[in-house]
Amino acid sequence: MSIPTTQKAVIYEANSAPLQYTDIPVPVPKPNELLVHVKYSGVCHSDIHVWKGDWFPASKLPVVGGHEGAGVVVAIGENVQGWKVGDLAGIKMLNGSCMNCEYCQQGAEPNCPHADVSGYSHDGTFQQYATADAVQAAKFPAGSDLASIAPISCAGVTVYKALKTAGLQPGQWVAISGAAGGLGSLAVQYAKAMGLRVVAIDGGDERGVFVKSLGAEVFVDFTKEANVSEAIIKATDGGAHGVINVSISEKAINQSVEYVRTLGTVVLVGLPAGAKLEAPIFNAVAKSIQIKGSYVGNRRDTAEAVDFFARGLVKCPIKVVGLSELPEIFKLLEEGKILGRYVVDTAK
Repeated sequence: MSIPTTQKAVIYEANSAPLQYTDIPVPVPKPNELLVHVKYSGVCHSDIHVWKGDWFPASKLPVVGGHEGAGVVVAIGENVQGWKVGDLAGIKMLNGSCMNCEYCQQGAEPNCPHADVSGYSHDGTFQQYATADAVQAAKFPAGSDLASIAPISCAGVTVYKALKTAGLQPGQWVAISGAAGGLGSLAVQYAKAMGLRVVAIDGGDERGVFVKSLGAEVFVDFTKEANVSEAIIKATDGGAHGVINVSISEKAINQSVEYVRTLGTVVLVGLPAGAKLEAPIFNAVAKSIQIKGSYVGNRRDTAEAVDFFARGLVKCPIKVVGLSELPEIFKLLEEGKILGRYVVDTAK
């Protein structure tokens, strides 16, 4: 395949500085890497946090943002095995890990202290050509709709892993806070496909209709309910067995420990800057609840999440726009005005 020497990309020059849609060189893959012609990239709220510098340690700057890429392998490093030019690949948030530390050895590669993170420590997917460690790249089935599958490489894997972390059984209730957003809309579908009953929590009639169309059994509108926790406890006859917090609202996260059922599990996924979880100790102990954090998934989680998509059990509600339109999408994300997931076409 013909590979150009320059390409279009969106760069964060400095924290909160105007996004730069510009020309940069096409990277050269290292011996362990793939070079992927990124056709589409999902836009995640985490991209906002990196751009603003909300997290510690700070990202490298300047950096090409993005971590939900889908494209075609166009070049392969000399040490790469199991891939060929022409394969369809996903570039994940976890771009690479050491594979030797105690965490990698037990399958917790996202927790590797030497992890290389797309759009953070490694130039990401808001560019037309990007590199990825061949071990961690997601392998997509031939013929996949790359626009629709792009968000699976981060949002899909992340919520699927969170649902596994909750340890729920088919028929049990799971509450999803922030259900109409990019992660939430996929979490509703994965939960349904896993045999769970879904309480979707979000605000507004349009969002209620949307999450019901995805398979939510109950919708709780936080803009209308005087007491969200009581509404969920009543709807589930005792509280949700598990809660997946993909919302970035600190209030919503704190509410989740109120309406989770006795012996239930609260899973933290969303990363609002500077937020704290406050749980009444007496209630947490008396109800014997568990509070767990869930980061992005490992290679096995990725393969399983992709398989749900490939079998048609999960669909990504997306809207495709051009890469050059990314500044406006960031604005909409910050304002909470997005249903589902925006995906950028790197050719535009």
